[in-house]
Amino acid sequence: MNAKKVIVLVAIVFLGFWMFSDPSGLATTSKSAATNGWDITTEAFTGVIDFVGAFG
Repeated sequence: MNAKKVIVLVAIVFLGFWMFSDPSGLATTSKSAATNGWDITTEAFTGVIDFVGAFG
């Protein structure tokens, strides 16, 4: 088996186990990760807009 497939399979099994053993913990972690990802994306686009705006 390809190592990449094994890693994906292990991650899916881990998330499935976590979902059944502590669903509220998984939901809290997912919400936190999504919020942090959105904040990073917003900061990146704001930086690009400021950089491009500095030329004009």
